[in-house]
Amino acid sequence: MGRKSSKAREKKQKRLEERAAMAAVCAKVEAANKLQDPLEAFPAFKTYDRNGLNLSIECKRVAGLDRATVDWAFELTKSNMQALYERSEWGWKEREKRQELTDERAWFLVARDAAARPVAFSHFRFDVEAGDEVLYCYEVQLESRVRRRGLGKFLLQILQLVANSTRMKKVMLTVFKHNAGAYHFFRQALQFDVDASSPGANGCCADGCSYEVLSRRTRFADGPPPPPAAAAAAAGPPCGACCR
Repeated sequence: MGRKSSKAREKKQKRLEERAAMAAVCAKVEAANKLQDPLEAFPAFKTYDRNGLNLSIECKRVAGLDRATVDWAFELTKSNMQALYERSEWGWKEREKRQELTDERAWFLVARDAAARPVAFSHFRFDVEAGDEVLYCYEVQLESRVRRRGLGKFLLQILQLVANSTRMKKVMLTVFKHNAGAYHFFRQALQFDVDASSPGANGCCADGCSYEVLSRRTRFADGPPPPPAAAAAAAGPPCGACCR
């Protein structure tokens, strides 16, 4: 009886520790989502003045954006991404994409020109993935007239800065394998790694999935990344059930 009671106490203690750890993770995400402006402490990143561009950059919850900007963001995403979605197992679902962009948890970085017209944006969220507090980048979209001038890289650098300042463990994103330019940009120019939860890392349906999950760790990440099998188990359902 004494030995069994000891094991029961150990299991109970482990459960309590796991709950406490998850509560701490959720508290960090909640604190990040309560910010008024994640860029307030970094005024130097509120402008982009290089390579022939002179832009202002704002960071707002979707509720703080005007309807015209939200509609522009959707139309730009559709123009840039519809054909790529149609080549994937997901297909293009217009209603779902609009709902995703306007979800109450959505944050936006928006770059505007001198006339206050939006020219680029990133949609991101503070969230929990596989038990970790993360900043998940859903979109980075630029109008054709501002591409290849370093702006996309600058927006991702802002996301990395925000992730560090809010004590997230990673910046994560999903990229189509057939979007070769974007895949190279994230992997080579920005040094994102294939995340341990990605189909390409754990072997789950890797050949049948048209996407990879990429991530870049912050200074608050704990130790080395987990092995693929462990990350896949923590992430829950296999690919096909957990696709964004």
